[in-house]
Parts: sequence; C-alpha cells; structure tokens
Amino acid sequence: MSATLITNIGLLVNTREENRLLRGQELANLPTIQNAFIIIEHQKIVAFGAMENLIHHTQTITDVIDATGQIVLPCWCDSHTHIVFAASRENEFVDKIKGKTYAEIAASGGGILNSAKKMAVATEGELFDSTWKRLQELIQLGTGAIEIKSGYGLSVDAEIKMLRVIKALKQKSPIPIKATFLGAHTYPLEFKENHQGYIDLIIQQMLPIIAKENLADYIDVFCEYGFFSKEETITICKAGLQFGLKPKIHANQLNLSGGVEAGVELNAISVDHLETMDDKTISLLANSNTIGTLLPTAAYFLRMPFQPARKLIDNGCAIALASDFNPGSSPSGNMNVVVSMSCVQMKMLPEEAINAATINGAFAMELENEVGSIKVGKRANLIFTKPISSLPYMPYAFGSNLIDKVMINGVVVS
Repeated sequence: MSATLITNIGLLVNTREENRLLRGQELANLPTIQNAFIIIEHQKIVAFGAMENLIHHTQTITDVIDATGQIVLPCWCDSHTHIVFAASRENEFVDKIKGKTYAEIAASGGGILNSAKKMAVATEGELFDSTWKRLQELIQLGTGAIEIKSGYGLSVDAEIKMLRVIKALKQKSPIPIKATFLGAHTYPLEFKENHQGYIDLIIQQMLPIIAKENLADYIDVFCEYGFFSKEETITICKAGLQFGLKPKIHANQLNLSGGVEAGVELNAISVDHLETMDDKTISLLANSNTIGTLLPTAAYFLRMPFQPARKLIDNGCAIALASDFNPGSSPSGNMNVVVSMSCVQMKMLPEEAINAATINGAFAMELENEVGSIKVGKRANLIFTKPISSLPYMPYAFGSNLIDKVMINGVVVS
C-alpha cells in the first residue's frame, strides 16, 4: 500500500489526539512536535510523531518530502465568506475614503443592494467560473475548508442561483465547503416598507426549494438595526430549522442588536462579527455552546473598532477567526492576514489565533472530524512554511508570503 512520508519537519503544529472546541485559556494551548514526521495514505493522516519514532512505522513509502527547517500546520478553516459575487465594489471603497459611512452607502442603493443588482443579471456559469478562480487563490494561501453564503440574490431566483453555484463548487472542490442561505441579508427595495412580505417570501418560497434541492447546510440572518430585528431573526431561523438548516447569525456588528441573544436562544453554531459587545452579551456567549466568530479584516476595512477578542477569551468564550471575504466590507480571503491582524490589533497570542483559525474554525463549520488539526484520520490538508525562525514569525512578518507549499488531501497544490 503506497504512502507519502514527510520527514524532518522543523515544527509540527496543532497535533492532537482528540477533537475539542477550545474556549478561554485553552485557546493558548497549541501542541507541537519538533523534528517530526507525518505519514499520509488515501488522502488522510495515518501517523505522525517525532522522527526518532519513525522506525515503528513500516508502511510502503512511495513518496518522501523533506521538510527540514519548515513549520507544518493544518490548513486554515475559514468559516465565514461571501465569495460568490458578480462584481467588485471599489467605487464604494473610494466613497468611504471620502467620508461616506456604510449605512449612507447602503441607503443610496450601494452596499448589498449594489451586489444584488449585478447578481440578478449574472449567469450561473459566470458566477461559478469567477468563484472557482477565487477559491483556487484561497487554497494557495492555505485555506483548506471554507463556508460560503448566499445573500446577494434577495429574490427567489437569484438566491437559488447562488446556492446552486455553491453546490456545484462543493461537488468539484478538493476542499470541504459548507453552504449557508443568507436570504435575510437586507431588504430588497420593493420590500423596504413591507418587511413581513419579504420574510414570507423567504419562508414560504425560498426555503422549500432549498430543502428540495439540498442547497444549504445553514441559515443566516443579518441581525442589525435597519436590517432584521432580533424577533425577525428568530422567526426566520426557526423556519430554517424546520427544513434542517442550523442557524449561524451576523450579530452585533454595528450595534448591540440582539444578535448574540438570538443566537444563544437558537443554539446557533456561531454568532459572527461581534464588534459591538458589552459585559452582558460576553457573559451570555461564554455560558453557551455557540462559537463567537471574529472577522478582523471587516473591522479594518470599515475602520470600525476591532472585536474585543481579549475580553471574550478571558471570559471563557469559544472564538473562531474567519475572513468575511466579500466585495463590500472585506475584499480579501487571506487568512494569514486575518491571523496576523488578530495578534496585532486584537492582542491574541499567536497560539490563540492559530487555534481559532484552524480547529475552532473547523468546529464553526461542523468539520472538526475532517480538518483543523494534525490528527490521525483527518484530511492531509497542510501548510508548509518557508524556513522561518519560529511560529510567532508568521503573524509578525505580516507582509511576507511565508508559505512554501500547500497540500490538499495529501497532494501538493500546483
């Protein structure tokens, strides 16, 4: 039986015997092995350990990779993206520089509504091709599992079109993809004064088609003032639950919106953003099973205060990191930047940031049995760094490409 052997790994990172969601102080515990090996068979990790113990493994090795001086870690698990979109929005970027706020741009037909207009005329083929290209770039940057949301459709046809594209990506992609239905991203113009009408459209027309075609794993709502209230969020998510879609919520980005409360009440997989938190919501999240997913590049791009990661962690919350890759508020899916920004701007230790972007990110997609750590039986989705001095050098040298190669399912990506 053929196998690939990776030898002389300078530092093998996030080596675990069990899967456990990390919260509070546990996030700083990042197990490593110096001078290590990994053996891969059938796309999976079958053994790993210190080089001195390699003699105990007698598999027929057909391929050997020498990783002398390199750090090897599990690929990033990006649990919050919007990478299916029809066009970029750099004109709004310039408007923001000139002083317009996110809310002002949205009120004048920009923002999500701008993306929705372009989405309406794009074909499934065009969307698939442009998203496939983005996905390949993200894999080269070390992303080994990803969640993709709809939400730029805002009509029955366009939301279903987006989700069909995500389903096609799932079928072709070498990395696991989770699909999230975000029809409740904002109100289309024709429903601006008829919120209940749009909620009815989501529940009565969109959800039955999504369930029939098996188009989504999760349901998401943008719970925010001027968008969907806490009560509306709960109504929509409960409807999704009846069709087998578990909740993930855009929560507390701009205000104390009730999104965290809604998420905890619904036992949501995650509540994402969390730029605006107080002691009460932090305590509520810490005492729940819900993961707080932080999106620092969105806060950076919108010039908002960064998420209070230190306070969340110190109070015992389970934290994941994700890119929020989207054309309006985070036009990058580079998880290496996310990890660095989390250390620099949110005072996360390198170990905490790496855990949040790997194993906890996997939990935020319910992929913890497939990816997120170096563990026997998991996919061999691995990042090989260039020879560097230490693990903290990765977030420290934020402007350098420190990735030598990426391996997906045991094969080096060209």
